[in-house]
Amino acid sequence: MPARAYIEELLPDVLDGTIEPGRVFDRTVSLEEVPDGYRAMAARQALKVLITP
Repeated sequence: MPARAYIEELLPDVLDGTIEPGRVFDRTVSLEEVPDGYRAMAARQALKVLITP
């Protein structure tokens, strides 16, 4: 994600508590489910996917 492109727009929301930036992974998948994780990110159903062994 090109975070610098969104800093000016989103920083005020982070500072006033509207957005909580601490949560990074919002979906967990197994190694076999990696393609599903990429599809979820492409469809904007997930921001970041954690892959577990």
